[in-house]
Amino acid sequence: MAENILEMHNITKEFPGVKALDNVTFQVEKGEIHCLVGENGAGKSTLMKVLSGVYPYGEYEGDIVLDGKVQQFNTINDSERAGIAIIYQELALFPDLPVYENIYIGNEVKTGGIINWNQTIIKSKEMLKKVNLKVKPETLIKDLGVGKQQLIEIAKALSKDVQLLILDEPTAALNEDDSANLLELIKALKNQGITCIMITHKLKEVVTISDKVTVLRDGQTICTLDASKGEVNERTIIKHMVGRELSDIFPKRPENHFGETILELKDWSAYDQQLGRFVVKKADINLKKGEIIGLAGLMGSGRTELALSMFGNPRSYKLKGTLLLNNEEKNFRHTSDAIKEGIAYVTEDRKGNGLFLTQNITNNITAANLKGVSSKGILNSNEEVTVAESYKNSIHIKSSSIDQLVGKLSGGNQQKVSISKWLFSSPDILILDEPTRGIDVGAKFEIYTVMNELISRGMSIIMISSELGEILGMSDRIYVMAEGEIKGEVKAQEANQESIMELATQ
Repeated sequence: MAENILEMHNITKEFPGVKALDNVTFQVEKGEIHCLVGENGAGKSTLMKVLSGVYPYGEYEGDIVLDGKVQQFNTINDSERAGIAIIYQELALFPDLPVYENIYIGNEVKTGGIINWNQTIIKSKEMLKKVNLKVKPETLIKDLGVGKQQLIEIAKALSKDVQLLILDEPTAALNEDDSANLLELIKALKNQGITCIMITHKLKEVVTISDKVTVLRDGQTICTLDASKGEVNERTIIKHMVGRELSDIFPKRPENHFGETILELKDWSAYDQQLGRFVVKKADINLKKGEIIGLAGLMGSGRTELALSMFGNPRSYKLKGTLLLNNEEKNFRHTSDAIKEGIAYVTEDRKGNGLFLTQNITNNITAANLKGVSSKGILNSNEEVTVAESYKNSIHIKSSSIDQLVGKLSGGNQQKVSISKWLFSSPDILILDEPTRGIDVGAKFEIYTVMNELISRGMSIIMISSELGEILGMSDRIYVMAEGEIKGEVKAQEANQESIMELATQ
């Protein structure tokens, strides 16, 4: 019987109001490639942060057993000293430093207490050879592509004598060739005796590379599948990932009578100049008056990028294709242009980009349409109060008053303020990016009710969501994205969770 390098017993991790991990048990054998899968928010990254010391001992319940010994990691340095290294999707490299400094930063090669740069360069060459990367150690990180940077992250981990390598969505930002190279490297590391845990949404990669697969759902361990027993296939994984039934958490919707097409994208592409690749590729979508369309897909599929590209392109993508608004071609140069034309965007990051947390409800609700509460360029405070009170009552924002700071509200009520802010701009099209992320079931139901009220008045909604139940329960039609492409369009009543997941993992 194979020996376990890692055992995690009854791991429970709570955040205010949320139980991210609930009695999770996870075991990994020495020398295997073990994939950790689940929908967005299932608890995968949280579990790995517990393992790597990001969440220190005492902030979670349960035991970490490494090589038969119970561990109490207080920092990432503690886990690294024990032979664990974690590489995140967002790479932790210094772009203006050369490769050799990045590989050995924090783990410097010293002689007599002084950094030996010659030995650092020599050892860097050895690490680069291990990851099969042919670049000069003196090359600056910023002069390399994302695929090569990912390999440098692995070289950095190998320089610390890693025994257990954790890769969090390692191919999310890579093209097909770089992804294939990385998977081959992971197989080669296995042959060198290094154990790998890989978090990924790409099920084809899971089937190709894994020895075992553990499925998490809603912060709980659902099962562990064994490739040697023929258990690892896309259909089986999908079944366990989305194994819950839809319940009556969605308000009943009136019979829909859609109007004419209000928005249409034709052959629409967006090229991210920083990443050096297309994040949206030749997308064709349309939206009718009074309709909710859902944008489904996994993390990195291009859903948010598609929304931003049509909302005045705030990230300065190079755009190609045609955007038609009421059958008239538009070329927005700024988000203000999109707002003037009746498009609003409720960001997925309400705390970072959506709201002013240190300001009150009133100031937040009127922020996107100050002209609506001004006369001759002068702000009318009384009108601001009237507007804020109106939305507080109609959207059911629970607060002591409209003077309460938004940062003191619950997540659900913050989201209602964010939606109210954009409703006050009187949009015809409302883009909702992860509208119920991080809020409880009761608040979700209220937001769904608001959405139904809006479309009953003739507004049109584009909803991005990682929750398949939400997509199916609230959409009229669903576009499924993967790797920047529209992989399929389905009517909500004809779709199910498995069919959407199959398209999302193509």
